[in-house]
Amino acid sequence: MREIPGKRRRLLSKRNGGRSEVLQQALTFATEWQWPVLPGVAPDPQGRARCGCPDAECVVPGAHPFDPGLLAATTDERMVRWWWSNRPAAPIVLATGGKAPCAVSLPALAAARSLEALDRMGMRLGPVVATPARWAILVAPYSMEQLGELLYAKDFVPGSLRFHGEGGYLALPPSETGIGQVRWERAPLPGSAAPWVPDVEAVVDAVVEALTRTGVSAPEL
Repeated sequence: MREIPGKRRRLLSKRNGGRSEVLQQALTFATEWQWPVLPGVAPDPQGRARCGCPDAECVVPGAHPFDPGLLAATTDERMVRWWWSNRPAAPIVLATGGKAPCAVSLPALAAARSLEALDRMGMRLGPVVATPARWAILVAPYSMEQLGELLYAKDFVPGSLRFHGEGGYLALPPSETGIGQVRWERAPLPGSAAPWVPDVEAVVDAVVEALTRTGVSAPEL
C-alpha cells in the first residue's frame, strides 16, 4: 500500500515525542511572526514537578530561561534551529515586550470564567495560552509607565493578575513543562502573519470588571 507522506511525517513526529512539532512552532514564532524566542530549562527528569535549574524551590519548573538567559532570545532561524536540534524537547519561551506581544495572566479557573464573561460582553480577544495552573491573554506591547498609569487609575486590581511585559517571558505551545502541557485555549488563526492582539487597557478593563462581578472571582495566587 502506498504510504501518504503527510501521514508519515505525523508518525515520525509522534515517534520523536512531538519534538519536530516543537521545532516547527519555534520557527513559526521566530521567523514568520518575528517573536523572539529561546529554549527554556527542561524539567528535572527525576521528577517533572521539579525544575532542571539550580533553584530547588523553582515556582515555574521547566517554563523559564536559564542557559541561555533571556537576553539571548532571537528571531534568527539558524540560531533557533541550532538550539532545538541540540535540545529538541526544550520548552519554547517567548521574550515578551519590545516588538513581541506582552500578556496578562490569571489562575486557570478564574480565567475560564473571565473568558466566558468577556465573550458575553462582545470583547474581541487574540490568542490565549493555557497551562493547568494559569492562562495568559496575549496583548499588544506596553511600557511599564503605561501599565503603571493604567493600574493606578483602578480602584481595585485583583492580586491574582500577573503582567508579562518588557523583560518578562512566557512559555508557548506546544511546550511540556513541569506544571504540565502548554496549549492554546484560543489558538491563533491559521496563516503566516503574526496574530492580532488587543491593547492591554481593553483587556485589563474587561478582566477586572469580569472578576469583580458576583460569582466571578479569582484567588490571590
